This record gives sequence, C-alpha cells and structure tokens, in this order.
Amino acid sequence: MKKLLLGLVATTALVSPALAELELEKDELTFGFIKLTDMAPLAVAYENGYFLDEGLFVTLEAQANWKVLLDGVIDGQLDGAHMLAGQPLAATIGYGTEAHIVTPFSMDLNGNGITVSNEIWEEMKPNIPVMEDGRPQHPISAKALAPVVEKYKSEGKPFNMGMVFPVSTHNYELRYWLAAGGLHPGFYSPDNVTGQIGADVFLSVTPPPQMPATLEAGTIYGYCVGEPWNQQAVFKGIGVPVITDYELWKNNPEKVFGITAEFAEEYPNTTLAVTKALIRAAQWLDENDNANRPEAVEILSRAEYVGADYDVIANSMTGTFEYEKGDKREVPDFNVFFRYNATYPFYSDAVWYLTQMRRWGQIADAKSDSWYDEVAKSVYKPEIYLEAARLLVDDGLANEADFPWESNGYKAPTPAEDIIDGIAYDGRTPNAYLESLSIGLKDGQTIVGSDVQG
Repeated sequence: MKKLLLGLVATTALVSPALAELELEKDELTFGFIKLTDMAPLAVAYENGYFLDEGLFVTLEAQANWKVLLDGVIDGQLDGAHMLAGQPLAATIGYGTEAHIVTPFSMDLNGNGITVSNEIWEEMKPNIPVMEDGRPQHPISAKALAPVVEKYKSEGKPFNMGMVFPVSTHNYELRYWLAAGGLHPGFYSPDNVTGQIGADVFLSVTPPPQMPATLEAGTIYGYCVGEPWNQQAVFKGIGVPVITDYELWKNNPEKVFGITAEFAEEYPNTTLAVTKALIRAAQWLDENDNANRPEAVEILSRAEYVGADYDVIANSMTGTFEYEKGDKREVPDFNVFFRYNATYPFYSDAVWYLTQMRRWGQIADAKSDSWYDEVAKSVYKPEIYLEAARLLVDDGLANEADFPWESNGYKAPTPAEDIIDGIAYDGRTPNAYLESLSIGLKDGQTIVGSDVQG
C-alpha cells in the first residue's frame, strides 16, 4: 500500500505546472488495482505527481482478486479502481453483483496473451506452420490445438484452461480464439454459471498472479492472462505463449478505470481531476516512442505494484514479446496506453463486450441493437473524458490534435484482416455481428438445460 505524505504538497507545488483549478468535492481518495502491468497509469499518476498536481491525495491498494476489487468500489471502501472492462457493464445490467458503475477513462489497448504448458506446446507444434528460419509462424490458430483437445477427450480427460474472471477480457479473448479454431468453449445459462455447457475446452477462474503456479501444478493446461504472467511462464520454463491479443484482435480494448455512477454525480470536479491525471500518465507512458517505458518498468517491478522481476515486465512493456525462450519478437504495440485514442471510452468497445456476453449466454435473451447502444452510453462516459482533455489542453499539458473531439463514440469498423477469424466488427450493428460468428448464440436462441433452443 502506498501512502501519501501531506508534506509532499509543498515540495510538489514548487515544480508543478500552473493548472486550471477545480473546486474539488473530495480530495482524499483510495483506488484499487490488480497486480498487472496495465495498472501502470495509476502508478505513474501517483509516482510522477500528477494526482498531487490536481490537489488529490491518493492511496493505491492492491486487491486480492477482481471480485474483492469490485465489491470495494460498490461499498465505498475504494473510490475507484483499475477494472476489467466487462465489470462495469456486467454490474450495470445486473449480471453477478448489481450496481451502476461508469468509466470516464479506458486504461489501455492489448496487453494479454494465451499460454500453454510445455507438454501441450510439444503436442501442438506438428500442427503449426514454420517460417524459413524454423520458428513457428504467428499468429497461431486454435486449429493447432484442436487435435490435442480431441486426443484428451478420447482418453476421457477434460481439457482445462484458466482465465481470470467470468466477465474478463481474458475469458472472451480465450473463447474467441478457441471458437475461431473450431473449439467450443461452452455456454452459460441462468441456471448454470460455470460457462461449461457443451464445452470442448473447460474454462475456470484463476487469479492472474497464480496462473503460472496453477499451470506448473498441472491443474490447467493453459491460460489467458495479462502481463507479466505470460512472460513469467517463459522465464520459469513452464509454458509457451502461443498468441497475443494484438494478434487476436489488433488494438483491442482492455482495462478501464471504474467508479460508481453515484461518485461521478456527487463529485464531478474530483472525477475530472482524476481523469486529467490519468490522461497525463497515459501520455507519459507512450510519448517519444515509448522512451519512458524502462522507467515505468522500474516502477511496476516494485513490490507495492506488480512485484515481478524487472526483466520479466520489460520483456513485453518495452516493445518486444518472447514466445519461446530465445524467440523474442518486436511487438511495439503490445502495450498501448495513449496512442490510437486508447484512453477514450468508446461505446463500440462496450458493445463488443456486451456481444460476447450475449454470444456465450451470460445475457440469456436476444437484445435489440438500441439496447446495446443504451447500455454502452449508460456506462462509458466520453463526455467526462473530453471535458478533462479540454482542461489539459487549456493548461498546455496536452495537444488539441490528440483527442477525438468530433467522435460520436463509435470507432470505424475493425477490418476483417485485423481479427483472427477474419470477421469484421462494427459496434453499430451488434446483432448482425453476432449472426456472422459461426459458434455462439444467435437471435432468438436461449440455453435451456444443456441445449440450445430457438
């Protein structure tokens, strides 16, 4: 846990830029996070004094798991948190814990990977094309895993994989990869929330820092998680990352900063101040072609933040990604914090998460396109983001050209070539998108018992 000393205010005031003053309704705040590299904007806003510049006295507290973190925000023990993008959406529609959570700030793009055990990797390799130098050709399709899963099934052994939370990006990305390769990851129903109805591959929850140990123990054969826990498997020699989410869906949305709707309404200026500090942190993380990343890695490696070795975090945060030991490749956009409007909370990002909830049965019944739009707009708050951005521009701390002032909240459709299954995504037509996916619930279909009906 990090504690701010009030005495730092005087020191910081001597070096801080002159900011437009907001009359803060609340200036002492506690934010939660999970030990992942994509919590970096919070750590940087703290360590670089951006919170203090806004008159905010912030405490950052690592949380045991995503449920504890969400509960902390809902019951007010935490004022806000680094969240899975699916958490505010699921809570707002009443899937799991019900509460109206909003986000004025998207924390990053990309940053995840799918790792399998050494044993599974050896069984997959004969099914994977190689380049001229003998290294595996990426991206690797789950079609290479399908014969392995079939072999385990014929031997009566369930093929188990881990993800971090039922409404996590990691759950949906792992499901997306498996389905694109013809493997069914299973459905949810109101009566069965295991997500394993009709599954070829059985997915279960494992907290991120425990992924490598769970893999090593043989409890799971692979997992989808954020960094540094894929690279940790490489360093420990226990697993091989087979695909990054950048290869799965180029520049896909990842975490968000979540607060209750009540907090945003009761403390509007405080919300703006927090958003300003986080935008500045994101800018710093990406500026000058990631020149600050080594310093960011040093911060994140500290025990109070991620607590993994510097070299493990640096393996992905500084523009590379190591698949097998020694097979390190350039992936400059593996972690994106500000480029490509990464911090803007696009409605289309929210809609994608909602489509995946519907695809796999977490949303039990079909919804209209307008429903997806309404839920997205009730949770994602670009108007708060742009107001904070305008204040930063006025303060001379951000460039006018770096923000999508004229956006209607929807990105241009993601082209087919940027997604692993070759299916384009347009957030403005969610039902047409769902119909285009070969595996998953379609319009009018529901899960009854273990059957798809409709």
